[in-house]
Formats: sequence, C-alpha cells, structure tokens
Amino acid sequence: MNNVTDRLIRGSIWLSLSRAIVNGLSALSTFVLAWYLGPADFGLVAIATTLQLILSSVTELSLNQALIRHEAPTEEHFSAVWTLSAARSLVLALLFAAAAYPIADFYQDPRLVNVMFALSLSLFLSGLANPRRIMLQRDLIFWQDFVLNVSQKLAGFIVTVAVAALYQSYWALVLGLLAYQLTNLVVSYTVLPFWPRITFRHARELFSFSVWLTAGQIVGTLNWRIEYLLIGKWMGSVQLGHYTVGNTLAMLPTREATAPLNQTIYPGFSKVRNDPVRLIAAYQRAQALLAAVALPAGIGMAVVADPMMRLAMGEKWVPAIFIVQALSAVFGIQTLGSLVQPLGMAKGQTKLLFIRDAQMLVLRVPIIIAGLVYFGLPGVIYARILSGLISTVVNMLLVKRLIGLPFFQQLAANFRALASVAVMAAGVWGVSHLLSAPADKLALAAHLAILVSAGAVFYIGSSFVLWLAMKKPNGPETEVQRIVVKTLSKAKLIAVPKSA
Repeated sequence: MNNVTDRLIRGSIWLSLSRAIVNGLSALSTFVLAWYLGPADFGLVAIATTLQLILSSVTELSLNQALIRHEAPTEEHFSAVWTLSAARSLVLALLFAAAAYPIADFYQDPRLVNVMFALSLSLFLSGLANPRRIMLQRDLIFWQDFVLNVSQKLAGFIVTVAVAALYQSYWALVLGLLAYQLTNLVVSYTVLPFWPRITFRHARELFSFSVWLTAGQIVGTLNWRIEYLLIGKWMGSVQLGHYTVGNTLAMLPTREATAPLNQTIYPGFSKVRNDPVRLIAAYQRAQALLAAVALPAGIGMAVVADPMMRLAMGEKWVPAIFIVQALSAVFGIQTLGSLVQPLGMAKGQTKLLFIRDAQMLVLRVPIIIAGLVYFGLPGVIYARILSGLISTVVNMLLVKRLIGLPFFQQLAANFRALASVAVMAAGVWGVSHLLSAPADKLALAAHLAILVSAGAVFYIGSSFVLWLAMKKPNGPETEVQRIVVKTLSKAKLIAVPKSA
C-alpha cells in the first residue's frame, strides 16, 4: 500500500505543478477576456459549446477508462480505441455543422452558424488524439502528462488572449478552443509515438465495461449543462454570460485543487479493488486529503469573491459575484462524496453509477426549471445549492453501499477540515468588516491580499491546533508530515557527498 501511495503522491506532485500552471493560465485568461469581451460574447459561445458538450457526452464511448482497467492492453486495443474515436468524431462533426442553421434560428442569433462550423472542426480533432496517453494514468506516470496538459493550455491561452486583445471579439474563445485541440493532437503523438491502424477488433470487449459509463456520461452532462440552454433561450445571452463566467470561476479553485488527486485515485483504487480492507483505507485517506484541500479552496473563493471580481474584472461583472459566492461554496462541500465515481469504477459498479446519475437528473432538472421560471437567474442558483447538497448526501450513501463505510464515519474523517473551514470563513468575515471600504484599485488589492492571508492563517492554524488536540491522528496532516520528512531526508543524502 505504501508503494502505491508513494507513486500516487509523486503523481499528484507532477499533476499539482501542471494544474497550478493550468489554473493560473485559466484564471488569467478569464480575467483578461472579461476586460476585452462582454457578457453577451461569453453567452453566445456558451450556447454553442454547451450543445457541443452535450452531443459529445451523449455519444461518449468511455473507452479510456476501459483501457485503464484492462489487465494487459495491446497495440490492437489502442488501434481499436483510435478507430472508434475517429469514426465517432467525424460523424459528430458533420452532425454539429448540419445543425448550425436550425440552432441559429432557434436562438435568433445568426452568429451561431459560423461559431458552430468552427467548433465542428474541434469535435473532429478531439477524436484523433493518441489513445496511449491514458496509459500514463494507468501506470501512475505523470511527467509526460504534465507536458501535454501545460502545452495545450498554453497554446489555447496565447491564441485566446491575442485574438481578444487585437479584435475584442467572441472569436477569441472559439479560436482558443481550436488551438487547444490542435496542440493536444500534435503533442500527444510527439510525447508518445504511436501509429494507429484501422481495426474494430476488441470493440465488444471494450464496450462491455464502458457501456454504463457512457450512459452515465449522457445523463450527467444533461444534468449539469441543461440550464445553460434554458437560460440562453429564456433570459438572453447577457444573463447567460454572467452565469457562464460565474460558474467557471466558482468551479476553478475546487476543481484545480483536487484535479491531481482525482486523476491519480482511479488507478490507485483499481490496484487494490480486490482487497476490501486496503480499499477502505485508501478511500478514507484520499477523501480526507481531498476535503482538506477542496473545502478551503471552495469556501475561500466564496468569502473573497466580491473584492476579487471587482478588482480583476470590473464593475460590469458585479451581477456574477453572487453566483461565484454561492456555487464555489457548494462545489467545496460536494467533494465530501465526489470520490464515489472512481471508487465505483474501480469496483466495476458502473451500472450503479449510471442509476445514481439518472436519479439526480430526474430530481435536479425540475428544480432548476422551477427556480428559473419563478425567480429568474437567482432561482437557478438557489436550485443548484439545493441539488448540490442532495447530491453530496446521495454520493456518501453510495460509498456506504460500495465499501460498507458508514455515513457518519465518512463525516467524522473530515471533521477537522469542516471545523477549520468554518473558523476560516468566520475569521475572514470578521476581518472584512473591521477593514474600511477600499476607495481605489490599490486599496482594493491590499484589501483582497489581507483577506486571503487571514484565511490561510485561520485555516492552517485551526487545522494544526485540532490535530494536536486530537493527539495527532492519521490524516492529511500525517501525509504532509511524512512527505516533508522524506523530502528532507533525500535532501540530506544529496547534500552529504557535496559537503564531503
């Protein structure tokens, strides 16, 4: 178990560095675009990208996950995955382009035609990527994944910002997506050389595992993206722009803080899936670490959203502040049960995951529609808060069913993180009320820096005090201590020959 854990930690370090760079570029890109573009520009592209994502998800084959779980995939397996993906992407690209005119008529915006034509090319490129890339995750090797992630994000960032600065057009968003996909295609074959052959052998074998994941992906995407289409139709592109940017920023800290662990945990669970004791231990350690990172990231974003958005994006984005505050807190809380997805996949319970997704779709969509009809955009946010809390409880109950870990025992494992984040939120709120209202940008930047620093001090300090008060139980603090000791030991071994 220690060997697997060490490899997961090394992988998480590589991915943490990757996500730190990607996270920085994503945030910087959003802030820059918010100055050059208006909410209506974001709303327009959001309609097209939402339709693209739904079409992709409805036909998603989930073959990469099947490769991870396969005992010994061969070159024929990779070629079969590439063949199926390429055929699917070609059909999708043609369908998406053919739907451009009807969709533009439905939303009464002729600009959607060319946007959808361009995104159809992105759909096609996405299916040509190197399938061998997924083996980096399977074998817990992540430095090459670092190169892929950073290079494609950097290319998209450069193109997006350059087009936005030169033309101040929504095309910056579209061309950035194309640059992202093209870079992914080129770099994936450069880092991992592979010459695919057209073959459909092993297709049934791969589908036997992925069929329920595909079904779950369909309902999951409809579940989390349907409101984009409803807001765009009923409330217009400006409101959709506020919602799109607010949702993106709200998701950013939690997603980026947890991505390294999420990306490594499925292969880790798969390696111990036949040992119930080790699997429960691995889940508890991973979930406690995830909560310790995700909760302060999400709640922290909520408590500093107001000064951050006023400083970075300007007054025209003030309507999105409430969206960021509400959703970032919910995203943080939802991580308490989010590892049920890789856990269910590792145990082969993909049908059970699909049933969960279908149940949440039936529950969530009516709540969203009711909120939109009766209360407008704020109603959608309140509906998402409610559905997010329900989803967290459902996921934790599903964990109990999968590995027999009681609900309240799962909560107890995250007690220190929950208590510390409550102290952090209360402390930052108190500090913000003690400070005078900032009068200019410089004062606003200082105000934000003080709040962020205070939040870090409150969270880390209260976590450490609770850990000591509870007599240093195993948990995220233990993992950090072990990593520090191991790193210092290696540093001493390196330093001794030099001093000698």
